Amino acid sequence: VSESIDSIPRELPALMRAQKIQSKAAKVGFDWSEVGGALDKLSEEIEELKQAIASGNEANTFEELGDLLFSAVNVSRFINCDSEEALTAASDKFSSRFSVVERLATQRGIDMKASSLEELDKLWDEAKFAE
Repeated sequence: VSESIDSIPRELPALMRAQKIQSKAAKVGFDWSEVGGALDKLSEEIEELKQAIASGNEANTFEELGDLLFSAVNVSRFINCDSEEALTAASDKFSSRFSVVERLATQRGIDMKASSLEELDKLWDEAKFAE
């Protein structure tokens, strides 16, 4: 197994590489039997990240964030969703909505930097509803 996993280039985009690594491991049986196990692991990693952040240990926080992302990729693999494409689509959606928020703020004379997150979130909801 290690040879086949080691053959996956580090130069690939990280999400794509993680998905390929997980697929290789799954081919030899190192995998959850269903998506529930992967979702439970994702929840566990969220809790571990919260603990790491609370501890103030930057190295541990970095590691736990990586584990969380790796687990999210595993969920995407289970639901036959390409994680690179899903993240690209989510980034595009955020960018589009944020552009609407900026436009609304400009039209209404709202200084985004001086506004509360609550005020900006109302604009976000407006942008989301307008889709």
